Amino acid sequence: MTRLAVLFFCAVVAFAESYSYWIEPCPWGKSICQPYDPQLAEWALKAWQNAAEGALVVQRVEEMRRAQLRVYWFSPEQGMYGETRPLQVDGKPGAAIYVTPARLGPDGDLLLRDAIVYLTCLHETGHALGLPHTALIADIMYNFQFGGDITEYFARYRRKLRTREDIRKNSGLSETDRKHLLQLGSERK
Repeated sequence: MTRLAVLFFCAVVAFAESYSYWIEPCPWGKSICQPYDPQLAEWALKAWQNAAEGALVVQRVEEMRRAQLRVYWFSPEQGMYGETRPLQVDGKPGAAIYVTPARLGPDGDLLLRDAIVYLTCLHETGHALGLPHTALIADIMYNFQFGGDITEYFARYRRKLRTREDIRKNSGLSETDRKHLLQLGSERK
């Protein structure tokens, strides 16, 4: 890396928006959360960081009270895939992100289940970062109140996967999602 490139990278990192995060371990008996679900939530956070081209940095913290972004698991009886609620942490904006781990479908497709959990984490994290719903079904921020086939929405992503590791390689973000994130970042500067 040239000296100029190093200086540019340091300048971008110095002005990057930074969020601390904490992910609840899967609570025994509280939900259908699997021990590896927190990793899916972390991959979702990292996908947004990667899409931000250096304008966003997410850093894991061990203490929940210090985290601006907090991921919690809740049970399907609460009737939704996910929800995001704003909060303040030491005067900085943050959010509590609630995700319902998916149940296995009738065909027992564990990879589809993981895809649904990951995409839910990705969508709710987008809200936590300040992104609104969109009307474009290709976007992770799409709102099904506009219509659309929810089964096909998840199946479309599932077809990109052969192994669980492929989730990390396929962000699930559209070009529009990425542009909205970058635009939001530039508006905050």
